[in-house]
Amino acid sequence: MILQVLPPKNYVISDFLFDMLMIAVCYIYVFMTILIPVALKKKDKISKFTARKMVHLFAGLVVLFVPFFIWPIYAIFIALSLTLLVYFSSKESSVKQLRELYESIGEEAEEKSGRLMGPLNYCISITVLILVFVLLSPHQLYFPIAGILIMIVADTLASIVGKNWGRIKIKLPWTSARTVLGSATMFGSAFLLCLGSFWYFGIFMTLHQKPLTWNIIILYSVITALLATIIELISPSTLDDLTVPICTTIIIYLLTLIYYL
Repeated sequence: MILQVLPPKNYVISDFLFDMLMIAVCYIYVFMTILIPVALKKKDKISKFTARKMVHLFAGLVVLFVPFFIWPIYAIFIALSLTLLVYFSSKESSVKQLRELYESIGEEAEEKSGRLMGPLNYCISITVLILVFVLLSPHQLYFPIAGILIMIVADTLASIVGKNWGRIKIKLPWTSARTVLGSATMFGSAFLLCLGSFWYFGIFMTLHQKPLTWNIIILYSVITALLATIIELISPSTLDDLTVPICTTIIIYLLTLIYYL
């Protein structure tokens, strides 16, 4: 396995300019998904909880742009820079905008550290997965995209459904209470997200990605959703933004390597 650190062959100036445009689009999109909730929170149009959920649900969708890069190594630097931005967003920050970000979406549980630990774990997961796959398997970016979408959407849906309508509890000593309905929601939504990711980038718009067949897509989706559900069930709630996307994606990728041996 060779690290993909050099530009593709025949990488010309038009390709470079296209990638620069993609970088600009990515940054504009992410900053809009952060600045709009922060501005609404400052005007008391939305609650801190809503602002945080808006950032959580929309900012990470920038990963959908990654396969469009001709040289996707640029995506690593975007992810890393945003991780650093979140890391330095604290209640003690000397930069007003970073301090306001913390004040707008910080949770009570983060008061002790004074940092946005949940969003930081979220960013670390995205950075790790983009780094690993861009360098080792840039033609299979649908794997990290699926894992990240599960973290962004499926985990959030499972939490909302479980807390509001879940009646049958699943109790483990080291986690907060999970519910059967929440876990079922996790599996169902994760399956649909994987199906969409694998289909879109594996069949509909392959771009620079390795094509997939419907049989493989369904198999990958079932296994990935099942893995995500199990990992979410047994993970401490403070760490599931790390464990669910990273462990799920790495395990399904390793299973595919074994399958094709």
